[in-house]
Amino acid sequence: MSLYFTKDHEWIRVEGDTATVGITDHAQHQLGDIVFAEAPEAGKTLDKGGEAAVVESVKAASDVYAPASGEVVEANPGIADDPSVINSDPEGEGWFFKLRLADPGELDGLMDEAAYRAWVETL
Repeated sequence: MSLYFTKDHEWIRVEGDTATVGITDHAQHQLGDIVFAEAPEAGKTLDKGGEAAVVESVKAASDVYAPASGEVVEANPGIADDPSVINSDPEGEGWFFKLRLADPGELDGLMDEAAYRAWVETL
C-alpha cells in the first residue's frame, strides 16, 4: 500500500490497481466544520487534476480534484449521510471515492507523506 499527497491537499492510498481518495487533515482544518460532501458516482471517468467531488463547510465550498486518472469504482455513502466524518477522520473513514487507476505512472509527481508534511509547514 502506497500513500501520496497533492498540493491541493488530497491524499490517495494505492492498493494494487485501485486507489482510495480523500482530503487531508490540513484541508479539513482549513475548511472548518464540514456540512455537505458529494462524491462522484461509480462508473464516472476522472482525469488527473479534474474536479471529482465537492465539499462544503460553514466557511467555504471547495472542489476535490482527482490525483490520478481512472474510473470511479465506489463512492463513500457515509460522507453524504454524515459529512462530519471528514472532520473526525479525514484520512480514514472520511474518504471520498475509490478509483481504478488508468495510469499508475501519474502518481510519480505526487508527494509522499514526509514531503507533504514538510510542504504544509511552509504555508
